[in-house]
Amino acid sequence: MGYAQLVIGPAGSGKSTYCSSLYQHCETVGRMMHIVNLDPAAEVFNYPVAMDIRELVSLEDVMEELGLGPNGGLMYCMEYLEDSLHDWLDEELENYRDDDYLVFDCPGQIELFTHVPVLKNFVEHLKQKNFNVCAVYLLDSQFVTDVTKFISGCMASLSAMIQLELPHVNILSKMDLLKDKRDIEDYLDPEPRTLLAELNQRMAPQFAKLNKALIEMVEEYSMVSFIPLDLRKEQSIKYVLAQIDNCIQFGEDADVKVKDFDEDYGEDDDRDQ
Repeated sequence: MGYAQLVIGPAGSGKSTYCSSLYQHCETVGRMMHIVNLDPAAEVFNYPVAMDIRELVSLEDVMEELGLGPNGGLMYCMEYLEDSLHDWLDEELENYRDDDYLVFDCPGQIELFTHVPVLKNFVEHLKQKNFNVCAVYLLDSQFVTDVTKFISGCMASLSAMIQLELPHVNILSKMDLLKDKRDIEDYLDPEPRTLLAELNQRMAPQFAKLNKALIEMVEEYSMVSFIPLDLRKEQSIKYVLAQIDNCIQFGEDADVKVKDFDEDYGEDDDRDQ
């Protein structure tokens, strides 16, 4: 059984920085983790790249050879990846053990995880390869500073959740850059009635029914909640990783150390005699 995180979120939400910090944390505590680059436009990395989509296809080459723009070129690259799952990806995965832990650093184009099937099919292929997969959705905490932005973030997260059909962990990134953390405290564990009242104050009266429907949706999908992540604090990274590990059941199939227990029990018996 392998384990994987699919790190997604809008451009600039801190996905690569998250992957780098996660790798450094795991290296410090002696835990093995492999970071995979799925962004064909990426250039600089602050972590060792275990697998790199640019070895298969790069955005720069696609734009030059096909005359496509950045967005069209990226979609071409990701569709090319989708067509190469049984070749390139399977060959790369042969280099890893069945119980390895992979973190996929994805591009930031939101359509990839909201309404086109590329990442969904990628995830299905990983599942067929016996991977437990969790979606890790990052949202910039500086974006969530009022009720309208919060609802917008929830809708984007919910769209990805429905599209990918995966266990889902939402993270508020860049907490270390937030000047006043009190700006987002009300949105970490939101109270629906308060949100609705605030939303109605901000919006024109004709949006009242829409506001009510949106808040009810957020309340119904109670899993749309966010975990704050402050990369300056090891405890914060440790907590986020524990939540993700729980989602993908990491470590639950580990062997019970019966031998160690028996040895300790025997030593206690000897002392008692």
